[in-house]
Amino acid sequence: MRISIIGSGYVGLVSGACFAELGHRVLCVDNNRKKITSLKKGIIPIYEPGLDKLIASNIKKKRLGFSSSIKEAVQKSEIIFIAVGTPALENGEADLTYIENVARNIALNMDGYRLIVEKSTVPVETGEWVKKTISTHIRHKTEFDVASNPEFLREGVAINDFMQPDRIVIGVESKRAKDLLLKLYKPLKAPVVVTNIKSAELIKHASNSFLAAKISFINALSRICDRVGADVIEVARGIGLDKRIGLDFLKAGIGYGGSCFPKDLDAFINISSKLGYDFKFLKATKEINDEQKEYVLQKIKDALWIIKDKTIGVLGLAFKPDTDDIRNSPALDIITSLKREGAKIKVYDPRAQAKSREILEKVQFCRNPYELSRGCDCLLVITEWEEFKKLDFSRIKKQMRLPLVVDARNIYSPEKLKQLGFQYVGIGHR
Repeated sequence: MRISIIGSGYVGLVSGACFAELGHRVLCVDNNRKKITSLKKGIIPIYEPGLDKLIASNIKKKRLGFSSSIKEAVQKSEIIFIAVGTPALENGEADLTYIENVARNIALNMDGYRLIVEKSTVPVETGEWVKKTISTHIRHKTEFDVASNPEFLREGVAINDFMQPDRIVIGVESKRAKDLLLKLYKPLKAPVVVTNIKSAELIKHASNSFLAAKISFINALSRICDRVGADVIEVARGIGLDKRIGLDFLKAGIGYGGSCFPKDLDAFINISSKLGYDFKFLKATKEINDEQKEYVLQKIKDALWIIKDKTIGVLGLAFKPDTDDIRNSPALDIITSLKREGAKIKVYDPRAQAKSREILEKVQFCRNPYELSRGCDCLLVITEWEEFKKLDFSRIKKQMRLPLVVDARNIYSPEKLKQLGFQYVGIGHR
């Protein structure tokens, strides 16, 4: 099938490469001409394991192409996915400016039937506005359909999530749109939820909000564990083995970040408010997550007493492992707070250093964890990279000024570090 994806960010690139891998002819579009030029050369602007090889392979097979022209995208494809950004406004509402602009440009270039599919995470009822926008600006009398097909891709394992999904959700209003999307996804042989557009839009926000709530719940529980001397890892396992609850997203730590959970939670709270419902449960989820960073900061203060002039080595800048994404990363907020207290900051991340250099000032970027640990009063672990789980702590201890580890992701054994002479501080874990 011939499809176009407008927006070549995380979602657009991964989806485009995977659709091409399934055998479809895909054109990825972006208004950033520099990005398109790089992509045509096989230079990927993001880090996602396996994505570079997948893109290179499908470019070679001539199933994947790149363009900065929406006109070309509309003319060459029957199915057009909208995968542009929906950043949060100051009030938490999703900014749908890019969605509207793309919908208008699609309308201006349509010369026959097209299926326009929302892939971006959008508030419920956005589909109605997309349909209205296209109807207003369309130049030729031609039929079209609007559909919703939310993505459920986790950065770091996005290709696997696309190729082996738990479910595929499609929101449609016509049999023609339904049949096209079922044909498109047929090679995946995954469970398909077929519903109306509004339900599909809600499924995405509801899924992310529920997962965020699960993270905030275990983080709140970690504070109780700290107060009574329980171990949150054992508690999480004890409740997670209940099939009704599950073990996923029950890892206590510094809180969630990234481009999805914070933005989507704010948007869902805003949507609910507009509909006349005060979603207090989601407000509490957000509050707990914000407080968790302060909780970790207080643990550092309690361990060091005075922060000023202390050297703190921060392991991890990305909001999660196996990505270079630093959007809403807890590391950035923690570093800002520590600098405000007068601390000297050293940082290391296997993938996110380049992007972090554009944001962080007056911090020392290190080449590896061992360079980072030299002369440190505290080692703070914020991202649970696999590399960090295999460190030689005997070597690190010799290089640190004070043998203190604040493990904000609970990836280490307190007993082993204490045996080596470290002071260990975990999150509900001791």
